[in-house]
Amino acid sequence: MSISRTPAAPAGSDLAPLVRAAAQRLGDAGVPSADVDAELLAAHVLGLGRGELAAAMLRGDRMPELEATRFAEFIERRAAREPLQHLTGRAPFRHLELRVGPGVFVPRPETEMVAQLAIDALREAPGPEPVAVDLGTGSGALALALATEVAHARVHAAENSVDAFVWAKENFAEHAPHARLAFIDLADAFPELDGTVSVVVSNPPYVPDDAIPRDPEVRYWDPPAALYGGPDGLDVVRVLSGVALRLLHPGGTLVIEHGEWQGAGIRQLLTEDGWRGVATHPDLTRRDRATTALRP
Repeated sequence: MSISRTPAAPAGSDLAPLVRAAAQRLGDAGVPSADVDAELLAAHVLGLGRGELAAAMLRGDRMPELEATRFAEFIERRAAREPLQHLTGRAPFRHLELRVGPGVFVPRPETEMVAQLAIDALREAPGPEPVAVDLGTGSGALALALATEVAHARVHAAENSVDAFVWAKENFAEHAPHARLAFIDLADAFPELDGTVSVVVSNPPYVPDDAIPRDPEVRYWDPPAALYGGPDGLDVVRVLSGVALRLLHPGGTLVIEHGEWQGAGIRQLLTEDGWRGVATHPDLTRRDRATTALRP
């Protein structure tokens, strides 16, 4: 899309002050990274990359009226704390751009290190076609990272939410049509793979039922089924432990994402279930983010 240039511009708004005013509006509404969100929304409306937007702002380009109206609508929705990713329809995850929207958990940057733990384990797995399983795949982020970064692996993913499954199906078709996506509850997933899997990974719901998230984007927009995991947040983790013991071959690796306060409880739970080599790993902010274990 070409943007109107200042010298002979038709009706429209100067781009740079428009984006600055939008950032101020988002900042006043308490949106984190208001400047970044304003720029990303402007770039999205104009069909530009962020670098191209910066160049257009420096040149003094204008935003045409139709795009300016759409941009203003997006800024008001973002100010009301609708997630940025719902407005753009995309969420970055490692090297991927995933389709997301209402009804699916938006992948977070901290989950990228969880993917790395699973990728490292899968790359070290013996055999020409090691098998990986993502339980409760949501948008497909973890499964698709595995399928695209460990090309020789066979990746299976389970999801039991209709809304999330629709988004995951689109992402699998776009990024890894060779991977398998199944509409099934994680507790019953893939009995035909019992004892053959090298890596099981999951980002389960782990927020305790009474621990309401602070961020409105999470509290009001992420599906509750992807957030809340019972009184201590570990109900689904308990199920995962048994399912992974069934799926993994001896020496296979389990990788579970969790909250920063849950490492000790999960280590105890897994140790009592007979797992060995149980260890908790911090993310880049030094918060405990994932626990791994080896099947005996």
